[in-house]
Amino acid sequence: MPARHEHTEPPPTAESATRRRQAIRAGHTGDPDEARRHLVDVEPSVRSAAIGALDRLGCMTDAELGASLGDPSPAVRRRALEIVATTAHPSGPTGMVALLSDSDSGVTEMACWAAGERSDVADLTVALLNGIASGHEDALCREAAVASLGSLGHEAGRAVVLAALMDRPPVRRRAVLALASFEGPDVEAALERALRDRDWQVRQAAEDLLGGAER
Repeated sequence: MPARHEHTEPPPTAESATRRRQAIRAGHTGDPDEARRHLVDVEPSVRSAAIGALDRLGCMTDAELGASLGDPSPAVRRRALEIVATTAHPSGPTGMVALLSDSDSGVTEMACWAAGERSDVADLTVALLNGIASGHEDALCREAAVASLGSLGHEAGRAVVLAALMDRPPVRRRAVLALASFEGPDVEAALERALRDRDWQVRQAAEDLLGGAER
């Protein structure tokens, strides 16, 4: 799960930290009413804890998830995307698709990760992941998109994953790993070229995929 972007939201106050603990506790004590009370808190960390508690209790409504996916705080949107990755709420795919174009790169990165976990809606996300992988200004988003294209293994992502072998080293490493989901002469040729990459981790990943120990 991605968690590498730095964020600049102000730290919680002592009072909001107490409310956050109350929201978390509600998820462990079976108190959905208490968790819901914190969904409208002014502090994003409290709202994030509240949706996490409702998810733990298995009683988050589709409307509540949809509202969290549209929350003004990037932190809350990211937490909601974690839920989308593992649950089948009707609003999840729509919200996830929208957040693949979020103005906050950390949210976009998380949306890419969530999309890679939802093969059931790949037809809605692969084109957007292709666009992120090939053209997003943030390398972390490109890397996350390439990883998700590999996770999905959708044929429409093949060309973009191959092209990512020309990106920065972290993206190239991710692209080599993503190629494990694809087959064909073009994939084999790309892996052979990766054996000569100037980055040793790219070379190692290609060697592992090609069965370097037996070569």
